Amino acid sequence: MERKLNDQEINRRNKLKRLEKEKKNPFEIVKFSRNFNTLSLKKQFDKFSKEELHDNITKILLAGRIVAIRQTFLVLKDFYGKIQLYVNRKAFPNLFEMLETDIDIGDIIGVEGTPMKTNTGELTVKVANLTLLSKSLKPLPEKWHGLQDEEARARHRYVDLIMNEESLQTFITRSIILKELRNFMDNRGYFEVETPVLHPILGGAAARPFKTHHNALNREYYLRVATELPLKKLIIGGFEKVYEIGRIFRNEGMDATHNPEFTTIETYEAYISMWEVMDLVQDVFKHLATKLNKLILTYKGTTIDFTKPFKRISMIEVIKENSGVDFNKITQNIDALKIAKEHNLELAPHQNTRGHIINAFFETYGEKTCIQPTFVYDYPIEISPLAKKYPQKQNMTQRFELFICGKEFANAFSELNDPIDQQERFENQLNERALGNTEANEMDWDFINALEYGMPPTGGLGIGIDRLVMLFTNQDTIRNVLLFPHMRDEK
Repeated sequence: MERKLNDQEINRRNKLKRLEKEKKNPFEIVKFSRNFNTLSLKKQFDKFSKEELHDNITKILLAGRIVAIRQTFLVLKDFYGKIQLYVNRKAFPNLFEMLETDIDIGDIIGVEGTPMKTNTGELTVKVANLTLLSKSLKPLPEKWHGLQDEEARARHRYVDLIMNEESLQTFITRSIILKELRNFMDNRGYFEVETPVLHPILGGAAARPFKTHHNALNREYYLRVATELPLKKLIIGGFEKVYEIGRIFRNEGMDATHNPEFTTIETYEAYISMWEVMDLVQDVFKHLATKLNKLILTYKGTTIDFTKPFKRISMIEVIKENSGVDFNKITQNIDALKIAKEHNLELAPHQNTRGHIINAFFETYGEKTCIQPTFVYDYPIEISPLAKKYPQKQNMTQRFELFICGKEFANAFSELNDPIDQQERFENQLNERALGNTEANEMDWDFINALEYGMPPTGGLGIGIDRLVMLFTNQDTIRNVLLFPHMRDEK
């Protein structure tokens, strides 16, 4: 298919053809040795005055992308920042000619020069030699009217990173968060492990899966919707503290907080309950906030305070506070259905039970009220097929979620380790699937078999890393914290 090029693209290709004929093809260059980047350069020379740098002959070898050209001045950008370059037209007429004939904004160059300061005190590299390392065949967007549209930024992330310093800093912060999560877990004695992405059974979370076919085995597999079950098998096998940071795949809709593939950290520790996991989660968030210098941060106009203990409240109490409905007094399905109808809650066929209705009330009336970090605990058994139930509370499980600004950030259980109970839960999930719940778990006989060897009491946790990054970088959509989010086709 023939591509339609604009005038600028044609002009740049013509320059490249001429360079090739002159045996100056930049794409044949394989290496450029540097002794400075923009950060180290500023660190070493910014403290000096213009006069002090006048006779400085320190050899500077620097490389990066040209993002501005103003007569004899250029601005070079690398990963660490920007620096001004100066070409003396009288001293180096050949370099000035090269600027006019060969170089465009967006090109990647290597320069050799010495440090200087201009009359305004700006640190600058006085260029003695310039090498074109890569020709930009497409022009960058205009500086002030360039890549501002969020969809275009997500679709062409490479241009976004060149043009928008905020985006680059967002993804640097993401890397720091991943690093600090690992540091935190490693220092607590957890072992990082890896588990399969391809699962023969759908399980570990309520979610619609992606399916794929394995040719050699001639069987269908799911891309994992969670790392939970394999990690719990490792607890059964004798690991006492494990975690995995990994990609998760769910075949569901896309919105501000959902992408078909995303990243989580799941942790499991033997001999603790969800209450100890609550302390762990609070410590994790405070650790990250401290490392990022954001113990008190503003997220979309709301101040979030990580210096205080996180609030703890049961799901039923949250519902009572915000709707006036007390499910401690509503114990039968028929009564729960009646109150749901009175509040105009829409329920799917598989949701006609007290537990599902409690969850529907919480999603409608409770979630949005949890602004400061809030642990909501005690979840209905119907929506928690892998959590240990209370002996004394009707169909409730030892599960909590952390909410901040009305959004879920963590999900944790006292893990169900009774294989007989677990089998019954899976069977109930199959009944829900028959009623149309496409997110229900399947029967996982291998996991039941593993539980039958005995799993110690265990506290498990999952944290969505993408939402974590959104919070700490003040982003309101998940695609702004994913380097390559899934996008609908351009129209």
